[in-house]
Amino acid sequence: MQKFPNGAKLPVKTISDLTDPLPILGKVTSHDVAKVAGVSQATVSRVLRNDPKVSQATRERVEQALAQLRYEPHAMARAFRAKRAGAIGVVVARLAYPLYATMLEAIGAKLSSLGHRMMVWDAEYGGDLPASKALRQGLVDGVILLAVTASSDFLQDTSSSSAPVVLLNRTMDDYPSDQVGSDNLEGGRMVAQYLMGHGRKNLALIGGLERATPIRDREMGFRQALEQAGHALSQDHYRRSDSFTYDSGRDGARDLLKIYPTLDAIFCVNDMLALGAIDGIRSLGLRVPQDVWVVGYDDIELSGWDAYGLTTVRQPIQAMVDEAVNLLLAKIANPGKPLVRLKFGNELVVRSSSDGKSLRVTYRTIF
Repeated sequence: MQKFPNGAKLPVKTISDLTDPLPILGKVTSHDVAKVAGVSQATVSRVLRNDPKVSQATRERVEQALAQLRYEPHAMARAFRAKRAGAIGVVVARLAYPLYATMLEAIGAKLSSLGHRMMVWDAEYGGDLPASKALRQGLVDGVILLAVTASSDFLQDTSSSSAPVVLLNRTMDDYPSDQVGSDNLEGGRMVAQYLMGHGRKNLALIGGLERATPIRDREMGFRQALEQAGHALSQDHYRRSDSFTYDSGRDGARDLLKIYPTLDAIFCVNDMLALGAIDGIRSLGLRVPQDVWVVGYDDIELSGWDAYGLTTVRQPIQAMVDEAVNLLLAKIANPGKPLVRLKFGNELVVRSSSDGKSLRVTYRTIF
């Protein structure tokens, strides 16, 4: 006999008590669990559904049997009954860039904590169409878009406001979906104001493709702040990177400083460009920050390494991911709910690539 915390006593079977052969691991059914627990299959189902009508003693007995047999509910069967796939799709790009890998990891952890699986497609390798097809066919319940442009095939296929889609770290004014991002326009302004406020006069910008809305907004905010202060950015002081890579940042900084050696600050629209720019400056025999200040964007892990000490703009990644997942699950449950667009504030993290001081947060925008 086994005693349970509430004092109830029920006869207990163990695996060794069974006369029937054990099921093969991975093929355990609720019927097998019921035999070990000495209850009906319907009772096992109620325990799996967390039915409050099941007594504590019976629940513990079934849970013991579940653990003993290492039972796992059949995901496809549960999905069929619930009319849900139990999976969320994520479309991402440039996984070599640490920010996106960090965001993907955060999304996976959040979904897992809520009992959902994650399927990932890479937009750079034709992931748009498979993702929209999976959504239409019910292989995923919804999709989070980390990578999307106005010409995306996915957007053409999922243009209904009831589609369970959330844009994360992207904005599309004409696309009817929930959207979560940070204020990249204000982030760019913040960088310009910081540099000008600390006496930087000859500024340069290493930017990127305008079809990437966060990059577009960062550049726009930076330029607007300079113009408003009467220091419009010279087109000669601009280099565009199509790849957003370390090599591109290094080459861009070297090119700028060879032609314009009096530059005293460079803003790069992401951190990999900025890390490359720092090494490009050093390769010319110049010092960071004594000769040239460098500011990046995203605060990837490498930015805090002693070798770089990069001043950069930090986005609230975890908060953005949490909101995106919550909005998507709410949309799946209620396709007719009003659309929501959230924009988080950012913070400027000052390190040794600009003022030679240790880590400290200097500016923050809050919404």
